[in-house]
Amino acid sequence: MPKDLSVQVQGITFNVHKYPLVSKCGYIHRLELQPSILNSGYDVKLENFPGGSETFAFVLKFCYGLPVGFNSNNIAPLRCASEFLEMTEEFEAGNLITKTEAFLTFVVLSSWKDTITVLKSCETLSPWAENLQIVRRCCDSIAWKASREILTEDELIEEGWWFDDVATLHMDHFIKIIAAIRSKGTKPEIIGKCIMHYADRWLPGMDMELGGLRGYGHGKIELSFSVYSEKGGSGNSKEQKKIIESLVSLLPPQQEAVSCKFLFKMLKMAMLYSATPALISELEKRLGMMLEDANVNDLLVPSYKNAIQGKLLNSEQCTMHDIDVVQRILDYFLMQEQQQQQQKSRKCNISKILDNYLAEIATDPNLSITKFQVLAESLPENARPCHDGLYRAIDTYLKTHPSLSEHDRRRLCKIMNCEKLSFDACMHAAQNDRLPLRTIVQVLSSEQVKMRAVMQEKEPAPSGNISEQEGNQSDTEIKKLKTELEVVKMNMAELQNNYSELQREYEKLGNKQTNIFRWSFSWRKIKNSFHTRVDGKETGAGQQIPNRFRRRFSIS
Repeated sequence: MPKDLSVQVQGITFNVHKYPLVSKCGYIHRLELQPSILNSGYDVKLENFPGGSETFAFVLKFCYGLPVGFNSNNIAPLRCASEFLEMTEEFEAGNLITKTEAFLTFVVLSSWKDTITVLKSCETLSPWAENLQIVRRCCDSIAWKASREILTEDELIEEGWWFDDVATLHMDHFIKIIAAIRSKGTKPEIIGKCIMHYADRWLPGMDMELGGLRGYGHGKIELSFSVYSEKGGSGNSKEQKKIIESLVSLLPPQQEAVSCKFLFKMLKMAMLYSATPALISELEKRLGMMLEDANVNDLLVPSYKNAIQGKLLNSEQCTMHDIDVVQRILDYFLMQEQQQQQQKSRKCNISKILDNYLAEIATDPNLSITKFQVLAESLPENARPCHDGLYRAIDTYLKTHPSLSEHDRRRLCKIMNCEKLSFDACMHAAQNDRLPLRTIVQVLSSEQVKMRAVMQEKEPAPSGNISEQEGNQSDTEIKKLKTELEVVKMNMAELQNNYSELQREYEKLGNKQTNIFRWSFSWRKIKNSFHTRVDGKETGAGQQIPNRFRRRFSIS
């Protein structure tokens, strides 16, 4: 029989017989079929046909009564195409809509593997697959199977067996699956692990350790674009931004759902791809609640904005790290602590993390003293039981910025409480040429007070049960401590006199060069006097200080 109908789908023309299509397709039946209706060599042009020409070829086989093999790859396109062509039971019993719907319901949705395959095939069938509820039914089936297996994981299979399959799906479908799984009452930890697994697959820079100066040196542009340009241009950047924003919106509100390290990685990626300020603020608030679980590498957030814009100026704004982000996260933590009135131990843990972070960013030559000081003073006074870590950070900053004025050095050292330094830290500070002279005097004074307190604690209380031998030993120790204390007092007095004399000379002298010369000469005099006294070579009491006072400690 001669063919009397031409159908064009995606630029491909099918010459067919009119009757098989008209008898089964309501869409073709309703058309007023006229030869060359558009004078372009064909009778019908199917615009936006779901599944394209390949699917239409399967429809033609069905209309001609030829066998069509349904499978998980073609069932969703055929279901959408049959709906497009209106192949209902009104035209023929057992039409294509009925057959494809039955195969979806009874064959596909009962199989985990087939359901995943069908869901992937729906990515190019929007909006037909959405309107026909194919996507929703597949997502509900996956969620039900995953939740059911999780509840009986001890008997059936280990937790997270379904993560790999779900991670291969498009983001829109992944969002629907997570929503369906959450509605089944799945634990937040399971959902969080699934989200982290998905992020590892779709965000190429998640596993990179952006460890501040240690990780990438001083090349700011190379740092920021190492991830930014890993997979190409702006189109990919928009896609990555969408994935980041979608994953953050999916995170369960519970604190234990995801790790602190993962949130910091998401924050760095969000800043790299210029996510919305509201999303970055949400991540910062969540990190403020979990800050005690962080480490120094997590806090080292590079300054992506400066690097991408190419602003390589020697200014306070062009630092290697984004200090403002850490400052905001710390503020959120302190705000939460104030509201909940947590125990002191949490703040002590944060103080150690913050001091290590300060020591790390102190090596940045562009870091301003104001930012360093504000961040260091963010914690309350009682949060640091020991100031050794803070002293190390200050000393590192002074070492990196040797051109600081005397005023700035004093201002920086005011952050530190000399009374909270350990003995070894005090010995190091007493010999540190980078510290202001006033700070050195304070260190020695605080150590003197500590020695006096130790001596008073060791004074024996009168008791009839103490033997005469024990009393003699205690008296000997007290005499030794008194002698040592007298030596320290003499050194302190001499050092204070030299300091006062130095200040008077500094005020009288107007010539800058003479001033510098006398300052250097007097400083060497003080150093020589201090080292001579502390090393015990010659003391006013005619005795040597014990060996434990000659220890030297280096904080690197």
